[in-house]
Amino acid sequence: EVQLVESGGGLVHPGGSLKLSCAVSGTSARNTLSWVRQAPGEELEWVSTINIRSNNTYYASSVKDRFTISRDAAKNTLYLQMNSLKPEDTAVYYCSTDTAGRNRGQGTQVTVSS
Repeated sequence: EVQLVESGGGLVHPGGSLKLSCAVSGTSARNTLSWVRQAPGEELEWVSTINIRSNNTYYASSVKDRFTISRDAAKNTLYLQMNSLKPEDTAVYYCSTDTAGRNRGQGTQVTVSS
C-alpha cells in the first residue's frame, strides 16, 4: 500500500508560482504517479501524470506549458511546479497512484486570487 502526503499549497496572486510536493511511501506495482485537483463544487480533474520508469510526462490541456511534473526518486518525492497561475487553478491538489484520484493523499489547498 502506498501512502501519499502533499504539501506546498497556499495563496498566490494571478501570474504567480507555487511548487507542490508529495511524499510517497510504501510499495506499489504501478508505474505512474499523478496529480489531480478538485475545485469548489466540481468533480476531481486529472492534471498531470509521470511514468516513473520512462519519466515520460503528460498534462491536461488546461495546464500544459504552465505546470511541470517531476520526481526525485532518491527522496521518494513527487513535485508539481505551477507557473503563470490563474484564478481557475484554485483547487485542492492531490497526488495519486491513479489518474482518477481513487488512491490519493489528503490534499493541499491552492488559492489563486488578487
